[in-house]
Amino acid sequence: MSTLRKFGISLILRISLLICVTQVTCGPQPEPKKLSSRIITTKYGSLRGFVTTLPNRQWRPVEVFLGIPYARPPVGSLRFMFPVTPANWRGVKSVETFSAVCPQNLPDVKNETDALKRMPIGRYEYLSRLVPLLKNQSEDCLYLNIYAPALGKSF
Repeated sequence: MSTLRKFGISLILRISLLICVTQVTCGPQPEPKKLSSRIITTKYGSLRGFVTTLPNRQWRPVEVFLGIPYARPPVGSLRFMFPVTPANWRGVKSVETFSAVCPQNLPDVKNETDALKRMPIGRYEYLSRLVPLLKNQSEDCLYLNIYAPALGKSF
């Protein structure tokens, strides 16, 4: 696989992850989660997520898998290198919490008056909700979150 192609795939995965986190975590919060009875088998190991319902009662329950590694942590000799296949794991990995986000410069929204001099109110309100979710930053951030319609009696 060419270097350019690997870079493109890595970039697409990172952008997809950011969009998913932004779209799902910044909206209304879902009801409490329930462990999924379904175990998903991947070529790296088995996963168990959870099922949750969304605020709009017309929407079906969603099965959620958070923090699935899609590459080895880019630290040490892997820093600034293309992603490397993750290590296999034994047993069932419970994937119920968000992993760290990639390091980024967060806007200062602590002082509302100063912040509104630099940005419109809509952006300020959006960033005020988003910033707490971005506090856990690390170079070890190559994880995927998957949201899928819950199937049958898995919830």
